[in-house]
Amino acid sequence: MNGKNGYAVFFFPQALEALGDAIKPYLQDSPAGPHLVCQEIDTGGALIEMTLEGVTTEGRSVQLELMVPGSMVRMIVSSQSDGDFGFGPRLQAATLPAAGPTAEPAHAPPGAIPDGGALPPDSPKAPAPDDDL
Repeated sequence: MNGKNGYAVFFFPQALEALGDAIKPYLQDSPAGPHLVCQEIDTGGALIEMTLEGVTTEGRSVQLELMVPGSMVRMIVSSQSDGDFGFGPRLQAATLPAAGPTAEPAHAPPGAIPDGGALPPDSPKAPAPDDDL
């Protein structure tokens, strides 16, 4: 990638083989392998929709939309020169309590768990089993 805003889309080797000569004009090579450089990507469906910038034989700039099955894509890398990275807004994660064998035991409020599996006094009684069956 050349540092511009956009995405680098890397494909599985079998996908590049299956796409053959049709994909070759759009690929760029790098030490990480051949990839597409895209301005926009939509991963919302079975096909991954990629918007690329191209140049005609006359030198005019055109936008191309290329769609491939999602199973062909190995990895998508985001390159944003404005400091943002990724596919959405960055949110600060909330601090969660420790979990696992070393965590402090959690305590339920009084009356939240009936003693011995009995129903609480204010709950409706369970229906009697149907003796007709």
